[in-house]
Amino acid sequence: MDVRLGIDTGVLLFYFVAIIAIGLFMGRRERDLADFALGRRQIAWWAILASLIAAETSAGTFFGTPGEGFTFRNYTYLQLALGTILARVLVSYIFIKPYYDYKVYSIYEYLTARFGVGTKNAASAVFLFTRLLASGARLYVAAIALALGYEMVRGVRPNQTETLFIYIGAIVAIVLLTAIYTTLGGIKAVIWTDVIQASIMIGSALTAVGLLYFSIPGGWHEIVQRHGEFHVSDFITSGLNPAKSGWEKIKGMFAIEYTIFAGLIGSTFMTMSTHGTDQDMVQRMLTAPDVRRSRRSVIMSGLADIPIAFTFLSIGVLLWVFYQTHTDPALPKTPNEIFCHYILYEMPVGIRGLLLAGIFATAMGSLSTALNALATSFTRDWYEPYIQPGSTAEQSLSAVRWATVAFSILMIVVASTTAYLVIVYPNVRIIPIVLGIYGYTYGSVLGIFLTGMLTKSRGNNFGNIVAMIIGFVVVAILSGLPNNIAGLFGGRLYPQPPWLPVMEFPWWICFGTIVTFSVAVLFRSGREHHPPVVA
Repeated sequence: MDVRLGIDTGVLLFYFVAIIAIGLFMGRRERDLADFALGRRQIAWWAILASLIAAETSAGTFFGTPGEGFTFRNYTYLQLALGTILARVLVSYIFIKPYYDYKVYSIYEYLTARFGVGTKNAASAVFLFTRLLASGARLYVAAIALALGYEMVRGVRPNQTETLFIYIGAIVAIVLLTAIYTTLGGIKAVIWTDVIQASIMIGSALTAVGLLYFSIPGGWHEIVQRHGEFHVSDFITSGLNPAKSGWEKIKGMFAIEYTIFAGLIGSTFMTMSTHGTDQDMVQRMLTAPDVRRSRRSVIMSGLADIPIAFTFLSIGVLLWVFYQTHTDPALPKTPNEIFCHYILYEMPVGIRGLLLAGIFATAMGSLSTALNALATSFTRDWYEPYIQPGSTAEQSLSAVRWATVAFSILMIVVASTTAYLVIVYPNVRIIPIVLGIYGYTYGSVLGIFLTGMLTKSRGNNFGNIVAMIIGFVVVAILSGLPNNIAGLFGGRLYPQPPWLPVMEFPWWICFGTIVTFSVAVLFRSGREHHPPVVA
């Protein structure tokens, strides 16, 4: 083995061993589901903050956000971070206290108390299905590093079949390593390993920015010469075409992904859904000792989003300038692979190993939280009420661990399928796919939760399910989903009416929520709901 490659491999192996050891140590002595799912609500707020950052920053962000910066050479994606701050304030003061008051393990248990088991089952099923697909789509991205690393070692680009097997091998390895400490250590193992992984991820990103900047001859002057002066339009855009008027102008705005309106409105609804109604994110918030410290971690994570997103976009912009000054005929055509290509071919030995560890840290951090949340939701929402009513603490703990194993296997299947599709369709951008998967369904879930939390006597099981279905159908039509699916087979289901916009992903959850809420409140609850009195 080449000495330089051996050093990088050593760094990676040390990372994997350290993460598994820390996870198993911090998660030891799990006695029951309260330990596994909530860590007895004894986790420090700053550790929850780091865990939220690690969960949000998947491998899709690690490669996808630089890919957006490289493609557009601007910071307009950063506008979406504005809504995340507003949303987290709303989540902190609308959602968190009811979850603590009802002492839930799975947040969908709240819906049982508010509406009944029908609504709970529908929302839980949507979460299990959507989170499995979304996390699987994120997971395949980490395998990009191994695929390009294989090409670097062999000196030739692997064919499609070899590439697919490399992806699958990497996916299996990542899932297996993550599943070990997640299955045995529960949420405490997840959160404390997330603290390490978030630190590695942020350190890796800052290191990349520094190396890129100082490797560009002429520094800032050269960046401005190549890119041009940075203007307000490089950060903020309205998406409103001055050549159009009326509805045509608004319709055009909906068709642009990154605008100030998408950031302030669309992103607010997106983040409310992911951080208020997704077990994946909310579960770690509920490990804090009280509501006050939980709120602190949530709001602080929103403030951290802006510098983190800015850093990864800067990597993309700097990569574009770097490869203008350093011609590379082997530069990948897919924007999502360019940052990884730079890591493998341009970074110094040792630092390269650190950056590769950062890639796997983001993948394992988001994966461990997803596995823990999926297993907890399945156990509380389905195993205990239906499969094994009256189960003992030992039976529930065993069930949640076996559920973690089962979801690990399903995650491998989803991620491998995603890798296959990306290999066949190589020009697909990652961020819209990852966010788009849950964009179809989470608006319906958020609409039902808001119906429960903002009203006392509206919504019931039948009306809620009808509302969720209508919300999904509306989002599918507004996003052009039916024609997109038909297009894969060379067809088209219906002509697009000229007055109907085809909306980009930041708006899907917004309109799904509005439609679902509007329909759900038309139905009366059987009784006026009053939350439990908490001393």
